Amino acid sequence: MVVSVKVFKKATPNGKVTFYLGRRDFIDHLDYCDPVDGVIVVEPDYLKNRKVFGQLATTYRYGREEDEVMGVKFSKELILSRDQIVPMTNNNMEMTPMQEKLVRKLGSHAHPFTFHFPPNSPSSVTLQQEGDDNGKPLGVEYTIRAYVADSEDDRQHKRSMVSLVIKKLQYAPLNRGQRLPSSLVSKGFTFSNGKISLEVTLDREIYYHGEKVAATVQVSNNSKKSVKSIKCFIVQHTEITMVNAQFSKHVAQLETKEGCPITPGANLTKTFYLIPLAANNKDRHGIALDGHLKDEDVNLASSTMVQEGKNTGDACGIVISYSVRIKLNCGTLGGEMQTDVPFKLLQPAPGTIEKKRSNAMKKMKSIEQHRNVKGYYQDDDDNIVFEDFAKMRMNNVNMAD
Repeated sequence: MVVSVKVFKKATPNGKVTFYLGRRDFIDHLDYCDPVDGVIVVEPDYLKNRKVFGQLATTYRYGREEDEVMGVKFSKELILSRDQIVPMTNNNMEMTPMQEKLVRKLGSHAHPFTFHFPPNSPSSVTLQQEGDDNGKPLGVEYTIRAYVADSEDDRQHKRSMVSLVIKKLQYAPLNRGQRLPSSLVSKGFTFSNGKISLEVTLDREIYYHGEKVAATVQVSNNSKKSVKSIKCFIVQHTEITMVNAQFSKHVAQLETKEGCPITPGANLTKTFYLIPLAANNKDRHGIALDGHLKDEDVNLASSTMVQEGKNTGDACGIVISYSVRIKLNCGTLGGEMQTDVPFKLLQPAPGTIEKKRSNAMKKMKSIEQHRNVKGYYQDDDDNIVFEDFAKMRMNNVNMAD
């Protein structure tokens, strides 16, 4: 069986310059990050002594576009890396295997390029907007672009510029560790002796998207109050560093009275299961998602990872963390008691069994889609499948003059 390699492409509006990328997802491994490697094909008669320049940029949008009035902007664009692609200035650049294959296939007018993410650059994150909000999404977005000009600082014309949205992501470490996160709290009551103790323990520290989070709850009631019910939540904590804003959202929850009331002198041990999924939080304003390019591959935003010895408080962009929150309802006079247990929610690393399982269904679906969608074609020699970055457009032809 011959395995095809998918390559994504996008052309300028005038069709004279075409971008080719072997992938859209670039992984931050903490100690290094995948380079953005691709190929540009330029029609030689079009340049006329001009040059092709490239840029790797990030847009950090922290406010709604419709609220931008009186010259106030709620976004900031930063050029992270720039270079001249045609003619190539770095003749010693080593091409990746994908670039070598594309250059062989596309011919002498194909020019490779490579850009690098700066250290500590944030991961791609999108804050979900309400259903009727069609403005640009809030969050961190990366773009790779190329344009034709006489010099790097010349004005960029849309007809000769091409831009591709890409993602910078983090994967879970290969070893999920042996530590079991836990928390123990107790609460006393005014005018009443004794306390209620609550201990919560998770079955692991790192979970993959789509996995069940198992929280074992142990309640010891040595007070004169009764526990009426138990509420369980998975909480997504979001910190927007540019505006020093923080907020939390429930992404999974349940409430139960099973085993309740827990009367004075009684104990309860029970395990609750919750699954945090983006699919269960559609159209909920403010939910953070992994920077996504297609609806079918969207996940809740992964936990922000930093190098060993560093603190997530030093991270920039949008910092994401998760916790399991357990609340005990102790009645009208007793109030509530709660505790949070932090954990990490991440994508499995490529090559792991978990990653293969999570990709199995996506591959089955994509095979059928590729057979039926126009614009996909396969070269039998090099087994490369090209996919247009631009969304497929239906051409409505009016036959009447």
